[in-house]
Amino acid sequence: MSGLLFIVAAPSGAGKTTLVRQLLASTAGISLSISHTTRAPRPGEVDGRDYHFIDVARFKAMIAAEDFLEWAEVHGNYYGTSRRWIESERAAGRDVLLEIDWQGAQQVRRLFPDAISIFILPPSLAALRQRLEGRGTDSPAVIARRLAAAHEEMRHVGEFGYVIINDDLATALADLAAVVRAARLRLDTQRLRHAALFAQLT
Repeated sequence: MSGLLFIVAAPSGAGKTTLVRQLLASTAGISLSISHTTRAPRPGEVDGRDYHFIDVARFKAMIAAEDFLEWAEVHGNYYGTSRRWIESERAAGRDVLLEIDWQGAQQVRRLFPDAISIFILPPSLAALRQRLEGRGTDSPAVIARRLAAAHEEMRHVGEFGYVIINDDLATALADLAAVVRAARLRLDTQRLRHAALFAQLT
């Protein structure tokens, strides 16, 4: 496989989704993995863009067929990442980005030890609280639960190869793009992608 596999994880409110969207808009050659889920679409969500919406029977059939790279049941709904799609994208030389949580990242790294893992941190817990409160969509109790969950997630930062602190969005985006660019310039990646050139050097 010549396509690289990037994992991006972060606690809620750290700005992961915004950073990933801007990275994909500004960097060519990266495909975002679209998860499968059994939950119903929310207003504005589009099948095949936000998620692949499927029923429980099909999801369980995909589990049995070992079609998922990682999957989990969350609040009564199933979520999973298609292993076959990722393998086909990478085999075609396309880089793939997974936007998943730390638990999914653990599962992916076991199967693809060469995955490049990136964790997005807020500049502080106080800043994270301000961001969650600034959304104006959650009650104080929900925000407290999100902060507790975020603290637990951030304890796993040491499992990731790169850490980006999202204090300034433009700087964090430049840092994320730098990780992608550096990974593409590694010797083993260049040797695969420019095999004809390297063959002339031996």
